[in-house]
Formats: sequence, C-alpha cells, structure tokens
Amino acid sequence: MKLFNSLLLLAITALLSCQEKVIQKEVKKKPNIIFIISDDQSWGDYSFMGHPHIQTPNIDALAKESATYTRGYVSSPLCGPSLATIITGKYAFQHGQTGNDGGDSGKGPTLWNDKDDEELRAKQFKLSKKQGLNYLYSEKRNELFDVVKEKFYQNKLLTDYLSEAGYRSFQSGKWWLGSWTEGKFDAGMTHGDYKRKGRHGDEGLKIGREGLEPIYNFIEETQKYDTPFFVWYAPFLPHTPHNPPQELLDKYMKVAPSKSVAEYWAMCEWFDQTVGALMRHLNEKSIEDNTLIVYTTDNGWIQSEKHHVYAPRSKRAPHEGGVRTPIMFRFPGTIEPEIDDATLVGNIDLMPTVLEFLDVNTEDLPGINALDKEKSKAREALFIECYSHDILNVEKPAETVLYKVAINNRWKLMIPNPKMVLREYEKTEEQFMGYYSNKVQLFDLKNDPGEMVNLAEKHPEVVAHMSQQIDQWWQPTE
Repeated sequence: MKLFNSLLLLAITALLSCQEKVIQKEVKKKPNIIFIISDDQSWGDYSFMGHPHIQTPNIDALAKESATYTRGYVSSPLCGPSLATIITGKYAFQHGQTGNDGGDSGKGPTLWNDKDDEELRAKQFKLSKKQGLNYLYSEKRNELFDVVKEKFYQNKLLTDYLSEAGYRSFQSGKWWLGSWTEGKFDAGMTHGDYKRKGRHGDEGLKIGREGLEPIYNFIEETQKYDTPFFVWYAPFLPHTPHNPPQELLDKYMKVAPSKSVAEYWAMCEWFDQTVGALMRHLNEKSIEDNTLIVYTTDNGWIQSEKHHVYAPRSKRAPHEGGVRTPIMFRFPGTIEPEIDDATLVGNIDLMPTVLEFLDVNTEDLPGINALDKEKSKAREALFIECYSHDILNVEKPAETVLYKVAINNRWKLMIPNPKMVLREYEKTEEQFMGYYSNKVQLFDLKNDPGEMVNLAEKHPEVVAHMSQQIDQWWQPTE
C-alpha cells in the first residue's frame, strides 16, 4: 500500500510539473502585434465617439474591448512626421522627418488628389496636373528627401527592437521613408522608388482597398514557424481618393449635406469593414487573444462640403480637428477594457507602451507607458509640433515649424512661428486665409472644445507657465 501511495504521489507530482511547464510556456509565449493606423480621419468620425451618421461597428467593438483613450493626440497633424513618430517613439524635431517631402525653398505646390480640384490647383500654382506630378516625383525633390532619410535612419526603430526580441515584421499601407527593407521590416509592400512613382506607400497603398491577402499570407507564414509577428497596417483609408463602394455611397448620400461629405463618410465605413475583416481573420486562426492591437490615426480631417479636400482647422493644423484621435490598446485578459475620456495619451506613447508591455528595454524615449496609470496622472502636458508640408531646409528641418503646442487637462497653448504661418497660410494656401493666427493662442478645452475664444490675454500666467514647458521640451539639434 505504501509503495502504491508513493508511486501515486510521484505520478501526481510529475503531472503537476508538466502542467506547470505548459502554463509557463503559455505565459512566456510572445504576443503578436498589429498597429492599425487610420489615414486622415477626424477624432469624432466613429459611431462610438458619437457621430450621428457614420457607422463603424467593428472599430466600436474594438474600442469596447480595449483600453480606449478618447483624448488621444498625434504628435503632428501631417502623416509623414506623425508616422515617423510612431515608428521611432520620438518627436519630429528629434527624428528629423518634419514634412512629407523635400522642398525647393517652398516654391513647389502641395497637390490635391482629385481631378475635381484642378481649378483650385491651376488658380493657386498655375500648373497643369501633369506638370504638378512631374514636380512631385522630380529627381531634385527626392534627392533632398534622401538627406532627410539618411538622418532619420540613424534612429533606432520599433522594428529594430522587435527584431532583437525575435519578431518578424510586415509593412503595408502608408510608408514615406523609402522601402520596407529600409524600415527594417522582414517583408512588405512599399518599394519607395520615386522613378516608379514610389512616394508615400506606392504598392502598399493597395492594402485594404484591394483586400488584405498580403497580411493574411504573412501571418500564415509566421504561424508555420511559431514566430511572433508585427504587422504595420496603415491603409490609404479613408484618405482621398474618396471612391467608396457604391452601396456605401448610396447609403450616405441620403443623409450627408453634399456628395463630397457622403463620399468621405462612406470611406470611413469602408475602412471599418477592413478592420472587421482583419479581426475575423485573427479569430479564425485562433490568435486573436494573443495579439496586441494598437489603434490610432495619423492625423485628423474635416471634410469640405464643396471640394474633395480637408476643411480649415483640420489636417495640417494644430486645432483639435487636426491632432486629436482615439487611441486603443487591446489584449484580452491583460489589458483591462475601459473608455477613458480624461487621460491624455499621444502617439508618442505607442512605442514605449508596446515595448514595456513586452518587457523590452529601450533607450530613453520622450513618451510614457500609457497603460501605467501613475505615469499618466503625473504627466503635466502633452506636446504637438505642426510643420510645413515640405521640409524647406533639409539640413535644419525644425526651422519649418508652424506651431508648437502644449495641452493639459484643461488648457491648450499654441505658439506660432509668425514668418512660417504667414508663408504657409497666407501666401501659398489662399483657401485657408483668415483661419489661422500668427498670435499666441490659449484655449479652454473644457469650456470651449471648438477653440473659438482666445484667452491668452486674460490668462497671462497660464501662457507663461505653458510656454516654459514648451521651451523645456523643444530642444532641436542639428
């Protein structure tokens, strides 16, 4: 009997030991990571954020299952610098990509995407569409941007850290900085060759609009080798051209004030459908619960009712319509779902949050772990930098700053660079004349979320304190 009991005890001990090893293996299994990055979408253009017409059921579900911060902010209201911040964890004055393109003293055009706007373009720049595109892909312009790229790739990227941690990475969608290989991805879609019209994503811009098969194929490949993956899903959605599926356009034509608005609203739902397709695929592959989902936009957008362009005080502007976005982190069982309407979170925080979640040590970064409530509460201000579309001096890219911005729980301070503001909005973008100020602006976001009343003269003590915070933060190096 004693022998039997001893054998039984050994068997139970061995079984528990095996179970413990299985549990340890499951705990140590590295999570997959997917960044979902909307392109040109206003912070309020989701049904869960209260939009009365736009339907986004899939992103709504994601928000419900995530730590969702409705007061999220991008570091810059322009896609190139904003995306570069996401992949470096640094501000544009630190990583060097302050604009979308290299410029030639600012004399070249900023092109619209749609043929309906040729009249605006002709009036503004006296250029045909063909002339404009020749300029956009000119050798000189791209040689200037090569200087920016050379400096940029001195930064350590998120993909560098993930590669060291055993991840394989895939690039799709928007990517300004050459090819996916330059971005240290293991696979991708963007070639970045301007001679083949490679500028801001090229082949990568097909993702979402033409399905998600490249991502699905990459996930399947990594599963074969039991390798954790990172997917950069930054589709050209709802970005122009606004050419949604007809059934979605018909749906929104019934409620929108104009066709251009209906097209944009339909694009938002089309993007949402791709998010739903991606989440369903993860579920079908039984990896949804071991995949960290991170959601943000690159910059804001308010749709013009008359043209296929953004309205003033949105994209490329420091106002809420240009810089605010919901930010989400989803990982079932570890990240507690909640809708947080108070905490300030920036896209500057995405990289440190993800790497700390993975227990990966990093260099000193300006962002924080957004999931650390103590650090979030201790944050005194979040900062934003607004630049010219073109990097007019590639040797000193920070010179083209338009506004430096600080935000806290109540106040928002905008400090202009008067010379650049005048050049950008009065001389080269006449449709925006009168909407932007070259004066210091202070807004009470709690009582004036529309940023209509400048309180800078009434609260000089707030201006002085927040200006000092900006001066301490803003430290460009050449």
